[in-house]
Amino acid sequence: MALISVAQALEQVLAHATQLPAEEIALEAADGCVLAYDLEALRTQPPADVSAMDGYAVRAADVAGVPVRLKVIGEVPAGRPFGAAVGAGQAARIFTGGVVPAGADTVVIQEVTTRNGNVVEVQKPTAKGRNVRPKGLDFRAGEVLLRKGHRLTARDLALAAAMNHPLVPVHRRPKIALLATGDELVPPGREPGPGQIVYSNGFSLAALARAEGAEVTDLGIVHDTLQATITAIRDARDLPADIVVTTGGASVGDYDFVARAFAKEGMDLSFWKVAMRPGRPLLHGRLDAMHVLGLPGNPVSSYVCACLFLVPLIRRMSGRTDLALPTESAVLGVDLPENDERADYLRATLGAGSDGLIATPFPVQDSSMMAPLAKSNCLLIREPYAAAAKAGSRCMIVKFER
Repeated sequence: MALISVAQALEQVLAHATQLPAEEIALEAADGCVLAYDLEALRTQPPADVSAMDGYAVRAADVAGVPVRLKVIGEVPAGRPFGAAVGAGQAARIFTGGVVPAGADTVVIQEVTTRNGNVVEVQKPTAKGRNVRPKGLDFRAGEVLLRKGHRLTARDLALAAAMNHPLVPVHRRPKIALLATGDELVPPGREPGPGQIVYSNGFSLAALARAEGAEVTDLGIVHDTLQATITAIRDARDLPADIVVTTGGASVGDYDFVARAFAKEGMDLSFWKVAMRPGRPLLHGRLDAMHVLGLPGNPVSSYVCACLFLVPLIRRMSGRTDLALPTESAVLGVDLPENDERADYLRATLGAGSDGLIATPFPVQDSSMMAPLAKSNCLLIREPYAAAAKAGSRCMIVKFER
């Protein structure tokens, strides 16, 4: 199968991806989910004129000339409205959040008053409406405050709660199954044997997917046999997973069983190789309703491919419209040679310069090197056949979001 461009590959990854169905879930479980419908306020906030300060609810006309002595006729704590009206020459002790009594139109803060029994002396005038939060200051019942397609943040959850929504309508979170292939892999904490390495890909991929709002099931490390790989794929189907992500085994070696296993299970192959570096042996297809992404085994290749293809796929299925990670312009920090037929995604650090951010790629870009990836702030993008570029010229980057 011929190499295809990154843009063509992404188009095919998203071609059959649809938004997952809507469901109502508890507000406390909705962080990072995407609203399936507009959300209206079910109440007005605040529901009445309330005090913004501790002090005295009075008539502004009574405190226009000071000092003035007023009779205190009661008190108004938050949540316990006062049953009587404030008349001329009267005041009601009020606390923050208390409902302003009928007749009163302003609140004098306690710092400019002196209390003596049931009489308060006001030493400073207070204009009408001061220190009062009017009814509906924040929002009113029926207002649409959160729109369909919006990804809920911690701030949004507080707003939805204030709107009196215990449940919110969101697109279901995509369910992702991760599996790694390779007899050379051992989990962290175990001493690798001869020729073995510690497995790391699943931890970065799971964290990336969860940050995008997906639910992740890690099916662990699969032995390098065709039957073991088929069994793991069937486990992913039984979950059922919306997306199965494999790492390793997607090339054409004698011990690369991923493509063969998916073929035996009936996968509709979309593409197998992409004109990019790192990440050339990237596989994509569909197995019934399940999307398949076969990522390379090298940790940098795996992570870069996940940023470029898994993240947009999760976002599309979650109901988002901002699919790909955004690119932006930066200043190149070093000279770079001309490029070949593959798009390059160089790990780079960012620094401040007089003309904006300066992107400096690491001198060694081997796809097995995790330390430079962890130190990177961004990927520096070089298009296929890009001409040699001098330090100080403009370049395009994709920032790592966290």
